[in-house]
Amino acid sequence: MPEELAAFAVREMGPRARARVEGLRHRLPDADAERLQAETVAHGVRASVTEGAFVGGPFLVWIPVAFCRALLAQAQFVLELAALAGHDPRTPARAAELLVLQGAHPDTESAAAALALTPADAVAVSAGNGRTAGLWQVTMRMASILGLRAVEGAEAPVSWLTRVGQWLLLTVVIVVGMVVPLVWLPYMTVSYRRAGRAIAERACTFYFGTATAPPADDAQAQAGADPGLVAAGVRAAVSVVLVVGLVLAVLLTGATLADRQWPLLVVVLTVASVGVGAWWQLRRRARDRRSEDAD
Repeated sequence: MPEELAAFAVREMGPRARARVEGLRHRLPDADAERLQAETVAHGVRASVTEGAFVGGPFLVWIPVAFCRALLAQAQFVLELAALAGHDPRTPARAAELLVLQGAHPDTESAAAALALTPADAVAVSAGNGRTAGLWQVTMRMASILGLRAVEGAEAPVSWLTRVGQWLLLTVVIVVGMVVPLVWLPYMTVSYRRAGRAIAERACTFYFGTATAPPADDAQAQAGADPGLVAAGVRAAVSVVLVVGLVLAVLLTGATLADRQWPLLVVVLTVASVGVGAWWQLRRRARDRRSEDAD
């Protein structure tokens, strides 16, 4: 999956990245290199959060789709940073660099070798590693993107207690999110923002030799609470209150289904979960359509 996404990103997004950098330089003719980097990172991190957390929405089934869209959004701004550094974002070498920056490969040589495999060779390698090993590798790569696992040699070491806490938090979010789907939004917002800033820092160090300055939205976040995160948290809290209220209503009224309460509770939780998730998706799609019409 990482190799396919990296190759796709360079092939389909490389020209777009080059055009956007040219447009940015035209829009900010007096900006220095640091300002252009900061603008690119700020826009790219916001896009990856939107794609990964908000477009994917609260339904668990959409999480893989949202993950791939967030990865492509990250790839887009990494290619833009490469273009700012004077590299052609449309060449295959960028795909190998992208795989290293994402933590999928330790160096560009091994990444280039993986990209050079034919489909038949890739199948043979996967078969040789075994399905379990392949699933574990993909899981660990996803954990790196989500910030649950450090990219080797890139981030400062984190204590095992912190890692255990992060995995426990993810487990709780998954369990609760099956019933109260909007709890995904604040968790995924924080995760994708942290992961986006981490890969931006690695990319700036790789292409420019120094980490980028904090994006413009960081200064706003330091001055007050992040409006997007606050809104996501409020929606999650409201959805929790709604579900808890429905459960309490069933328990306090003594309502039953087939002379038992638990079947009614299952129905109530299922309808509430699907209803809240569907409401979010319809609301988000309507907003996207209005934005497209305005453009």
